[in-house]
Amino acid sequence: MVTRLSDVAARAGVSVKTVSNVINDYPHITSQTRAKVEAAIEALDYRPNVSARSLRKGRSDFIALAIPEMASPYFAELGAAISRAAKKRGITVLIDQTEGEAAAEKLVLDGMRGQLIDGIIFSPITTSPARIGQTETAKPIVLLGERDAGGRLDRVAVDSVQAAYDATTHLVSLGRRRIAAIGVGGGAGTGSVRRRGYRKALSAAGLRHDPALELAGTGYHREDGAASMRELLALPEPPDAVFCFNDLLALGALRTLAEAGLSVPDDVAVVGFDDIEDGRFHSPSLTTISPDKEWLADNAVGLLLDRIAGNGESERRNLTVPYTLQVRESTAG
Repeated sequence: MVTRLSDVAARAGVSVKTVSNVINDYPHITSQTRAKVEAAIEALDYRPNVSARSLRKGRSDFIALAIPEMASPYFAELGAAISRAAKKRGITVLIDQTEGEAAAEKLVLDGMRGQLIDGIIFSPITTSPARIGQTETAKPIVLLGERDAGGRLDRVAVDSVQAAYDATTHLVSLGRRRIAAIGVGGGAGTGSVRRRGYRKALSAAGLRHDPALELAGTGYHREDGAASMRELLALPEPPDAVFCFNDLLALGALRTLAEAGLSVPDDVAVVGFDDIEDGRFHSPSLTTISPDKEWLADNAVGLLLDRIAGNGESERRNLTVPYTLQVRESTAG
């Protein structure tokens, strides 16, 4: 038997309108009345009709988070932070995995699930900034990461050039001179942007970048870091430090170094990027760039809800995420 709004009202001894006001979080309800209604809702296991409520409010109170892969620890931690930030505002987050496929990312830009969601937080890795900027989005979108849509959409991102500069400069400060980079790439993505900061730091230290020390690999996973580190160790003059463009690459590199019988950081110092939990509990613990994920999540959700409500500034906003360099055993010993 389906519990109706009138059933809740009868049990709580209030009007149907009062029950509706409680469900919709109307502010001018006494604490006693709210408690009675909430107790009746729980006792009767009442579930509001989401579709009907969405039609009345003009929105669903669902937003989407579109990320490349849910198995990635970084995106898992970020997704959890965004869910917490949304929950504080009474919003539910639906997660969509694009796997970095162009067709899946196009679907995100086209608005995804129609009436089911109010807006999207989107981390693209395949679609070019120009393509994103040309899209007339069906839903409000906030971008995450390095790909900027030329001011057409709000964006929340770490300054990856400066962060990579800081990570590389840290290695230079330890007296390292053959500093490799794992995860470099072309285009407008993570690998290209972080390589700029890496090269900038080498130049500032009077060091020339060596193409043999810059490896792209095939992806950003542990096995890619392990394979790239094996390639670096096979060089006639291996590196004495390596900056990995994410923590998974760094963890793979650490595995290869251990298998080779090399000491970290005595023989090779290692820095990562993202500050995932695995790196904090690895032995040696991983020095890394640590973005403030809670800040990122809170501001991304806030920007999106501003756009959904029509309260956002007309000028698109580009927010820079605070970060710190967390120095741990992989460089400090």
